[in-house]
Amino acid sequence: MSAIKAAANGEGWARSFAGNPGKARRRRLARPAGWLGVAPLLVFTAVVFGLPAGAMVFGAFTTPATTAGGARLTGANLSASLQGPYLTALIGSVKLSAVSALIAAVAGLLIAHAVVTSRFRALREAVLAGSGVLANFGGVPLAFAFVATLGNTGVLTGRFDLRSHGWSLYGFWGLTLVYLYFLVPLMVLTLTPALEGLRRQWREAANNNGANTFQYWRHVALPVLTPSLLGGYVLLFGTAFSAYATAAAMVGNSVPLVTMQIASALSGDVLIGEDNIALALSVDMVLVAGAVMAVYLPLQRRSERWLA
Repeated sequence: MSAIKAAANGEGWARSFAGNPGKARRRRLARPAGWLGVAPLLVFTAVVFGLPAGAMVFGAFTTPATTAGGARLTGANLSASLQGPYLTALIGSVKLSAVSALIAAVAGLLIAHAVVTSRFRALREAVLAGSGVLANFGGVPLAFAFVATLGNTGVLTGRFDLRSHGWSLYGFWGLTLVYLYFLVPLMVLTLTPALEGLRRQWREAANNNGANTFQYWRHVALPVLTPSLLGGYVLLFGTAFSAYATAAAMVGNSVPLVTMQIASALSGDVLIGEDNIALALSVDMVLVAGAVMAVYLPLQRRSERWLA
């Protein structure tokens, strides 16, 4: 009986397509048309990202063509990138990114919570709009602004005699302060939607069960916000880890950073012929960034599932 029904259904589908050949043709052309629509994006991605990435990986695992034996596969570049000053620069970048991201995450959480709980809509909109601008402000203009304000001859440095108290903008903590200028606004933008997702009913239920503010945040709010907090921290870490122009304009090589080492190796400021080691350092950065994204994406999905 089931076979008879299946045959009848098949005949019905055949008659529908036979009676409407245009519909069948549109179905056949739907998928190729979809691929044609996305083809420009795929070509652009392959040219802008694929070719540089391929050249970087190829150069990291080969010797320069100008050497005696010509270009050949080797792991010496990657090994050298994890030794001596290169390893020091990589560790320095990780340390700077971790510390600045941690401070920015805590400060961003407090500011975002104040914005979400504020009764003044104008203040909320102003803070979010300002955060959107400041999160994308960096490079040479930001370095110049801090040098003019807190440099050795800066306005605030001279006004409060900060140098006599051991202050220096051109060190680890000075660069950390500069990074906080764009990391804190970025954290505010990241956490505001998550804080808005905390339902009022959860706070009311906690209050009805006798929980105070500290207990509510410890047992309800923070566990729910933990994926968003960790995801925001990872995002800030990646942003600080890849920053180059601000540090290059302000501290140069006085603070060991992997981005500075890559620039020095490519330009030959320290040693000539270190181009392939610079490419190996770039591969190290890509691996660190890949590990960061591997942590960030699952946390983001989990946070969206909790706060949906």
